Amino acid sequence: MRPSTLASLAAKYDRPVPLARGYESFAAFIETYMAATDVLRERADWERLADELLADHVAEGAVYVELIFDPIPFRSRFATEAECWALIFDVFDEAAERHGLSVGWMPGIDRVLRDAQSSNELAEFAVAHRHRGIVSFGLHGDEVGNPPSKYVEPVRIAREGGLQITPHLGELDRGDHVASALDLLRPTRILHGVRSTEVPGLVERLASEGVYLDVCPTSNLMIELFDSYAVHPLPALLDAGVRCSVNADDPLMSGSTLLEEYELCRREFGLTSLVGPARL
Repeated sequence: MRPSTLASLAAKYDRPVPLARGYESFAAFIETYMAATDVLRERADWERLADELLADHVAEGAVYVELIFDPIPFRSRFATEAECWALIFDVFDEAAERHGLSVGWMPGIDRVLRDAQSSNELAEFAVAHRHRGIVSFGLHGDEVGNPPSKYVEPVRIAREGGLQITPHLGELDRGDHVASALDLLRPTRILHGVRSTEVPGLVERLASEGVYLDVCPTSNLMIELFDSYAVHPLPALLDAGVRCSVNADDPLMSGSTLLEEYELCRREFGLTSLVGPARL
């Protein structure tokens, strides 16, 4: 969401405007995120969001975006989660056709807010709605105290149903969770994963198994995971042969767009488009 749109919708509903800033904890990040979701109430709000989001990405050169969506913050506004998803699919399909941009969806298990039954049901829903653009199945929310072993069954349902497995790992908790996920969840990609460098031999394993890391440098600094870009592990991961993609974690929350992340990687890490197979 554009900051200007957040301000406009907050005024529409007489709500305070949450500001993107540095976050002293993940809880503070989530508090601001939930405040932002509060301004999406009517279909027109969602239509505005979809149109602007895709227009902005096209302007920056994107040809495909993969969006994480979780209906949990909107439960009170819809009879069911499926009803919420139906609106999202329709609104973004219309915007994607207007802007000529492909959209993929990544539903995911909220580690804090979903129990085992709800997680299995979400996996079944995701598999059943591949025809609506669901391409991957994630795992998000507070990683601390929630190891990959808790999510084997819903991930199995999603994987056997043909979805990519894309958990958030190795960000808020130790890199051991990444190693455990490789054994138990068999991920296609790992969102973040930057703490893999903490575990001896894990970086080499990621490289040999071809598991991608979706890296979000600005976000990592915003939640104070690293003190500076000088100590961010992205260059070392690439040099070790780990396949990485560059991502905007949440542009509204981190204040950095997809294009700005690429520009940051060129400026701070010296990356270019001609960096050899290990960095493609």
